[in-house]
Amino acid sequence: QVQLVESGGGLVQPGGSLRLSCAASGFTLDYYAIGWFRQAPGKEREGVSCSSSIGSTYYADSVKGRFTISRDNAKNTVYLQMNSLKPEDTAVYYCVTPCSDPDYWGQGTQVTVSS
Repeated sequence: QVQLVESGGGLVQPGGSLRLSCAASGFTLDYYAIGWFRQAPGKEREGVSCSSSIGSTYYADSVKGRFTISRDNAKNTVYLQMNSLKPEDTAVYYCVTPCSDPDYWGQGTQVTVSS
């Protein structure tokens, strides 16, 4: 069965960086879009970034220029490099597939940006 397992969250100061990882199993990543959503306290879930099977990427306006999504198909893993983090990036981050109306969600990893 499909499983998505996130790691890499934590507490970081404003301006800092984190790299999230999502290990996928139960399917071959090469052929599917995969991405990240996040949910902040009291807010709805929002799409953050997506990597398509043909190499195109999508970023929410709020993270453009700061976050970078990448994938290693040989490891069936997708990454989200997050730089110049802001307090408003604080949220639980979920790995999802596909990116539009996801069928599968990971358990989430907490990212807290605070001084």
